[in-house]
Amino acid sequence: MSKYDVKQEVTDKYSLRGRVFHKLREDILNGKYAEHEELKEVAIGTELGVSRTPVREAFRQLELEGLIQIVPNKGAYVTGITAKDVKDIYMIRSSLEGMCARLATEHITPEQLDALEETVYLASFHAAKEHMEQMADLDSQFHHILYAACDSKMLENLLQDFHQYVIRIRKKTLSTKERGIASNEEHKKIMEAIKEGKADEAERLATQHMTNAYDNMVKNGLYGL
Repeated sequence: MSKYDVKQEVTDKYSLRGRVFHKLREDILNGKYAEHEELKEVAIGTELGVSRTPVREAFRQLELEGLIQIVPNKGAYVTGITAKDVKDIYMIRSSLEGMCARLATEHITPEQLDALEETVYLASFHAAKEHMEQMADLDSQFHHILYAACDSKMLENLLQDFHQYVIRIRKKTLSTKERGIASNEEHKKIMEAIKEGKADEAERLATQHMTNAYDNMVKNGLYGL
């Protein structure tokens, strides 16, 4: 079986091995496992109620994604995401988010547009009260709605993955009132451009939104995950 075949099988979220892979990836990205920590097949299999086989195959996929390193005759160790990885992800996201906003301008439903407007309104409400955790959740909601609105499953899945990769960094950057408010204002402008059918403007604003997010992260020294 080739690496490509393994990837296709493991990334099926509804298969046993796919569920194990997505759970482990989420745990690594959320900081449950520290960098360089060893992942033990037996312990994880017991925790998840599965045999060692789906755990072992999940490890192989995690290694392909650069989240762990498998050392022969020793074990699997968490590598996590480096500062360069984060930079690369934001560079890629800036282009993909722009494309997504353009497509959303063409395909968004009235219900999805209402949902975007609601997240912007609620985020403004919570910003006034400095409820930063709620702001971060609403930020994620905005992007998830936008991804669905582009009407491209391939693009939506790519953006969902990149969004997940940097979720801990994003929560740090949005934990400041200044960036939280600025980010929501950027969302509002993107939403308004989409609502007015201005695809070029929506693409430009969404691309700039990602650039601003990364620049803010660098400015505040939030490199580590």
